Amino acid sequence: MSTAATQPPAPRSSSGALAAWGIAILVLATVLLGELLPARHPAPARSVADDPACLEWTDGCRVCQRLAGGPACSLPGIACQTAAPRCLRHRDG
Repeated sequence: MSTAATQPPAPRSSSGALAAWGIAILVLATVLLGELLPARHPAPARSVADDPACLEWTDGCRVCQRLAGGPACSLPGIACQTAAPRCLRHRDG
C-alpha cells in the first residue's frame, strides 16, 4: 500500500470565463456611462401656438387667435385634413 497522499488537481484558469467577465465589465461600463453622462438632446421646436409673437395661426382646418384671455380657435370643418401649423399674423406686422 502506498502512503503517498493524493493531491487534488490544481485549478485551471479558463479563458472562456475570463472572456465572459471581460464582456460583462465592458457592458456594465457602457451602461453606466450612458446613464451618468449628460444627454445631448436638441431643443424642441417651438409650436406657433407657443410663440408669443404669433397673434394668429392655422393648421388648415381651424384658425386661432391670441386674445387677452387666452387663445380662441374656430371649429374645424367636416372631414378636414390638418397640415403643419403656420403663423398668419405676427405681432410686429
